[in-house]
Amino acid sequence: MTKKYDVYAIGNALVDMEYEVHDDFFSKHKIDKGLMTLVDEERQNYLLNALGTAPKKQQCGGSAANTVIAAAQFGGKGYYSCKVAKDPIGNFYFQDLQDNGVDSNLLHQDREEGVTGKCLVLITPDAERTMNTFLGITSSISKTEVDMEAIRNSKYMYMEGYLVASPTGRAAAIQARKIAEAAGVKTALTFSDVNMVKFFKEGLREMMGEKIDLLFANESEACAFTEVDDIMLAREELKKVAKTFVITLGENGAMIFDGETFIDIEPYPVQAVDSNGAGDMYAGAFLYGITNHHTFASAGKLASMAASRVVSQFGPRLKTEVALEIKNKVFG
Repeated sequence: MTKKYDVYAIGNALVDMEYEVHDDFFSKHKIDKGLMTLVDEERQNYLLNALGTAPKKQQCGGSAANTVIAAAQFGGKGYYSCKVAKDPIGNFYFQDLQDNGVDSNLLHQDREEGVTGKCLVLITPDAERTMNTFLGITSSISKTEVDMEAIRNSKYMYMEGYLVASPTGRAAAIQARKIAEAAGVKTALTFSDVNMVKFFKEGLREMMGEKIDLLFANESEACAFTEVDDIMLAREELKKVAKTFVITLGENGAMIFDGETFIDIEPYPVQAVDSNGAGDMYAGAFLYGITNHHTFASAGKLASMAASRVVSQFGPRLKTEVALEIKNKVFG
């Protein structure tokens, strides 16, 4: 049976607002550098006032949204389940998803009154990203936003680890995973952030079920989840919870387990400007590759090149023409 979608994704809907700052901004406003911190609306408004300017870039985001949009840019077809409010930022979010060729539940669901989530992405000259996120209405994403038919009509169902922090979000992800498993659709998860692993490990295990088909993690997340310090030990432990997985290693490339063997993916050396969205891009490019008749090794190569291009610019997305240029370079 031909599937309509390569990737069905579920995650938080956040409008990403990017700002360039210096380290003294963090000390002055008591911000933990390099982490994703959840804040309330009052705190986020305080930070917006402190920044005092329009963002350098604004676009629909959230980890899984960035991933499914990346897959679409390479030529894949994606669907995104999410929750935004009936407000101007929510309208912007929906339009941006559509403009990027991604279908969503927002097309046929009435939106509630409230505030759409926003993520302040603070980028320092060392290319590190620091995020302060007010989830807004996406904190109540639930089973209502899950589209059973779209999942059944997809090759992969992909969840972001950030959903584990919300009881209703976690329940929605678990339901989506069960629907996928029952329909023979492959399942995928990204750990998203080392704090999700540290504080919500059991919730992530619930989301993964008995064994997830594909897991994405970076080195620190893989070690935190397996509770070991050595990445070579961590990767052996991950075999117990994931049939296949990708561990990204930053400037050292990535290691991929295809279910039988480990594949080392060489990095593409670049001058990093902004690490925001590198992992999301990696997952999107990789998912595009494996759902479009490419091997894990060649999908890993595409993902590595795409992620290297993302970190050499501002923002978590590539221009579509750049994505297609990378695809042609890797796949010919």
